[in-house]
Amino acid sequence: MVVDAGSFIFQFNTERCKRCGICSHFCPRRVIATGDDGYPYARRPEKCTRCFLCFHRCPDFAVEVKDVDTDAISAG
Repeated sequence: MVVDAGSFIFQFNTERCKRCGICSHFCPRRVIATGDDGYPYARRPEKCTRCFLCFHRCPDFAVEVKDVDTDAISAG
């Protein structure tokens, strides 16, 4: 799932994600929530501070954050 958050894009790779919930658990602003299917989604992307805890804590490298202004992936 890709979520446009203005200057950056969240992407949760569902092929890599094992639905552990670590990304949502460690999000300090509660931006990431877990859906009924168990996969993460950005519930409040406008609240994101880009601390990258979701990326750093994900054991499966399923979280990617991409700057809209560049083609490079910041994390993931």
